[in-house]
Amino acid sequence: MKYIPTIGLEIHAELKTKTKMFCDSLNDPDEKRPNINICPICMGHPGTLPVANAEAIKKIIGVGLALDCSINPETFFERKNYFYPDLPKGYQITQFQKPFCHSGKLEIGNPSAGAQGSRRIRIERIHLEEDVGRLQHTSHGDATLVDYNRAGIPLMELVTKPDLRTSQDVVAFAQELRLILRYLGASDADMEKGQMRVEVNISVAPEGAKELGTKVEVKNINSINAAGRAAEYELKRQTEALENGEKIVQETRGWDENKGITVSQRTKEGSADYRYFPEPDLPPVVLVKEEINGIESVLPELPSKRRERFAKEYSLPVADVEVFTTNKSLGDDFEKAVSEAFAARAPENDADKIKTIKLLANYLINVYKPGPKVVTPEMFGQFARIVVSGTVSSSVAGVVLKEMAQTGLNPDHIIHEKDLGQVSDEDELNRIISQVIMDNPAAVTDLKKGKEASLKFLIGKTMAASKGKANPQMVERLIKEKIL
Repeated sequence: MKYIPTIGLEIHAELKTKTKMFCDSLNDPDEKRPNINICPICMGHPGTLPVANAEAIKKIIGVGLALDCSINPETFFERKNYFYPDLPKGYQITQFQKPFCHSGKLEIGNPSAGAQGSRRIRIERIHLEEDVGRLQHTSHGDATLVDYNRAGIPLMELVTKPDLRTSQDVVAFAQELRLILRYLGASDADMEKGQMRVEVNISVAPEGAKELGTKVEVKNINSINAAGRAAEYELKRQTEALENGEKIVQETRGWDENKGITVSQRTKEGSADYRYFPEPDLPPVVLVKEEINGIESVLPELPSKRRERFAKEYSLPVADVEVFTTNKSLGDDFEKAVSEAFAARAPENDADKIKTIKLLANYLINVYKPGPKVVTPEMFGQFARIVVSGTVSSSVAGVVLKEMAQTGLNPDHIIHEKDLGQVSDEDELNRIISQVIMDNPAAVTDLKKGKEASLKFLIGKTMAASKGKANPQMVERLIKEKIL
């Protein structure tokens, strides 16, 4: 019997704000000292009153708009009641009935396959809540410590429809969502710091079944690749269980990274277990249309649009487009370099334009180092223009680039200071070639007999005699004119 997998995702992401969701304690993910960024409000002291963070609300609406969601103009916060050591109030302020965002979508797939390789994943909802604290177990396992710095940080939760089918879908969706969050500046989405968490809901049912199989939720996943591995393992586990006549239990399982398996943690709670009710200390949130339009008007170019534009505007191969999309700052530097390369004068023809862009993409992807830079993107642009225009030979170009990296000087200055400009004067080149011909009679004889290797040999000797400054195309033409 063939079994059909169904996968949905629940993804949490901490929003990038100055303060926490309902108080003015700092939202600082890099704080190492425990229980520093806390106050009576986020610690749930009696008599304290929360105030909603307007910046967090704007960011989640921006995420919703970027994912083609509908925005609820009127919504409210609710209390989700459960008791756990890292939840200081004994309940979590969240949303259940009316999330800020609903009914969205995200295209995923293999970029190299184009539109044919993409799939649309529907997004059921995106709501806003507060994060919990962090538990730290002692090395001997005899105690658990609680750090409340994270408690109360604005937390976005996105829930997809069960539209995913494979572990590759899981990885592709999580990667694209993380990229969008970073483009928007909504979240750094660093899973190692707990800023993004992926939970995978998986069920398997016989082909043709009218109902989905029993859902199992997998938690404790610490990377996007681990989410893919966890999904792959759980799909295999459930399929084998069904084939053996076993019954799948609805439960929450944890991912054991070291063993590469999922392990049972607890039976899954239902919404009734949390006893949701409207948060009495917070008023409803009402969004006017002008506010939503204002947020939408300042959304940046998103990854999908950048891929499309880079491919069309620069005629780059898919692999280069993906590098410049995934690494946004590198893509920005590439565009600065291209702009500088074409600033002084437009390329004489399309071939020169393509050659310049290809040269810049190659250098930026394989040579350029991000961070504090000695060689700026603009200097790379100048360098590419000089190489393509023939101001220096390809052999001298390496010398110029090395000098740029060591000194931080622009290429024009280096070429002038070290007299590295390409020699294109025919009289000068004829003088050098005549001497090379005189010094290498055997090669001249072989060239007359039709041996192409001898031509390359003589060109090399001429380039060496000119210290790499001779125009190689002119050298080849002049040698042929003199000998053939």
